[in-house]
Amino acid sequence: MTAHHVTAALAQSIPVLEPATPAILVTPRPHDAVKGVTLNIRGLRKAFGSNQVLRGVDLRIPPGQFVAIVGRSGCGKSTLLRLIAGLDAYDGGSLEFEQDPASASVNVRVMFQEPRLLPWARVLSNVEVGLGAARKEHDASARAKAALAEVGLTDKVAQWPGVLSGGQKQRVALARALVSNPQVLAFDEPLGALDALTRITMQQLLERVWRDQGFTAILVTHDVAEAIALADRVIVLEEGRISLDLAIDLPRPRQRGSAEIAALEGEILDKLLG
Repeated sequence: MTAHHVTAALAQSIPVLEPATPAILVTPRPHDAVKGVTLNIRGLRKAFGSNQVLRGVDLRIPPGQFVAIVGRSGCGKSTLLRLIAGLDAYDGGSLEFEQDPASASVNVRVMFQEPRLLPWARVLSNVEVGLGAARKEHDASARAKAALAEVGLTDKVAQWPGVLSGGQKQRVALARALVSNPQVLAFDEPLGALDALTRITMQQLLERVWRDQGFTAILVTHDVAEAIALADRVIVLEEGRISLDLAIDLPRPRQRGSAEIAALEGEILDKLLG
């Protein structure tokens, strides 16, 4: 197997079957605002011992699209995300990013459910960790402060993680993921531990940052309503295969509780609950 070229970093580190509904929708934005890359997956397989987790996934994600992946526990959502991020190796098939030939790698970052902040480092230093080797460059501090400003935490630069609320910690984790200007940002249930109101606020923040920066976004979530609120497209995984590929053709910002969202949520839940 040829490993795909990805620069992936854990948030805490020092750092086909053709889709069932072949509809691909990208939210319009200025051309120069899109910095995400296209992802092509063909026949992707992954097993852990005798457990076949992914059984031939085919998926194409165009640059700058926001895709949400939902499914029952154990269906392979997080496994697929980790393969995309380069955190695990796949057993068969192919996973490739379409990138500029002059570029050595694709910049992929991951944001997890737990913020995974370094408790002995102040907020600014935690964000600088996301720069990797570039942390030693002269503008590292300025870049980290700019990322914190992007998530509304300019006043928390010198704070310790222990004094932050859960939502603030996740904002720091998001800033750490953003500071290196990723082309692909993968979210593995990043809002699952937050209370309802904080979760909605964070959803709005994720959407704004994505629209501002134009990266390709891939969200794993158990929350179907969250998937519809954020994504251009919802993928349903069942037993290691894509069973539904649904375009979310609704204007932004999405109106929670609307009949259109309820209808889409019902369609996805019908598929999930069988």
